[in-house]
Amino acid sequence: MAIPHLFRCPISLDLFRDPVTLCTGQTYDRSGIETWLAAGNLTCPVTMQRLHDPTIVPNHTLRHLIDEWLQLGHQFDPDYLAKIESLASLKHNLESQDSTLHNKLQALEKVQVLSQESSSSWSSCLFQLGFMPLLLELVFGSVVLDEAELSDDHIKLVEQSLSCVLKLLPLGELESLNVLKEESKFSSFLVLFKKGTTAIKMNLCHLIDALSSSVETKELCGMLGKSTQILQQMVAFVKLNDLASDAGIRAIWALCSMEHNREYLVRGGMIDALVTYISGTERRERSMAAMAMETIEKLLGLESGKDALVNNPNAIKAFVKMVFRVSDHEGSESAIESLMVICCRCLQAREEAVSAGVLTQLLLLLQSQCSGRTKTKARLLLKLLRSKWKEDPKHV
Repeated sequence: MAIPHLFRCPISLDLFRDPVTLCTGQTYDRSGIETWLAAGNLTCPVTMQRLHDPTIVPNHTLRHLIDEWLQLGHQFDPDYLAKIESLASLKHNLESQDSTLHNKLQALEKVQVLSQESSSSWSSCLFQLGFMPLLLELVFGSVVLDEAELSDDHIKLVEQSLSCVLKLLPLGELESLNVLKEESKFSSFLVLFKKGTTAIKMNLCHLIDALSSSVETKELCGMLGKSTQILQQMVAFVKLNDLASDAGIRAIWALCSMEHNREYLVRGGMIDALVTYISGTERRERSMAAMAMETIEKLLGLESGKDALVNNPNAIKAFVKMVFRVSDHEGSESAIESLMVICCRCLQAREEAVSAGVLTQLLLLLQSQCSGRTKTKARLLLKLLRSKWKEDPKHV
């Protein structure tokens, strides 16, 4: 039987005996690649990319396919093999230096369709055959850092590649995102956040949200949280006050989940951005406003966070509005907790809260079906405001 191209090691050109995959997404026979690495080579033999991680990972999917092919011989499903071969062809088009941008865009469209077929095993095959590192390279390895603007075709390439990456991420191995720790890739991330389309910025925010959930990518999450330039771009994105800003809120929440990021978020102006976002919540999903409110509550654990909030002229009114909303108590507890912090710190804040109608909001909340813990906090805030309440009862 003729050996399918997919089943041949690129080094020996023989049938794989023990296929393993490098961080570049390329698969080799274990003996061949171990000999290559033992000779002191620090690059991928096919792509010649420098290996940021020399680990080799067994490719169980390919091993299984080869075993089936050997057992079934000519009875092996030709249609199935043809589909696997088509994936290899798509991968070759995407990684080849000779492939035109047009051909790569066509290949990406096919990959995007396959990655969306959740009912099939194709997403898993795309992942196992090393498409993830390749897609990340297409997104972050092809940005010309000194370009004034990104070309339309390049933007389309990045948009499609990022979309495919996000589809494949739920399959696991989020550590592949650690390629962004490389200086050039990190710089490309920033360029795309500055000059990319709204769709690109949203997908980058989704990427941050995803990588924050993995222990393997905590260091990267810390790098993003410390980057002044990235935080500035996120602040501007959230302050746009449109539906796309919701993705930014998720990314900020993700960065805030790491305690050592919080000081950087406050310094980057995130308190003001979140207050601006909350002030416009009537036009968007309420659960996202609640997430923004909870993020502020976390940042108020810092003295710098409290100072930033006291100095924001719109914070009190925004929080009072969040205390009680008809048939919806998402964010109420965080709003009350934040008001407690700022009202304990500043007499003027208490006066402003009462003037903004917080007493009425709290009394309505106490009569609602909110949780017992939220009601307890509401009573504590009422107690704090009691002196002002007695002086000016017309606000009740």
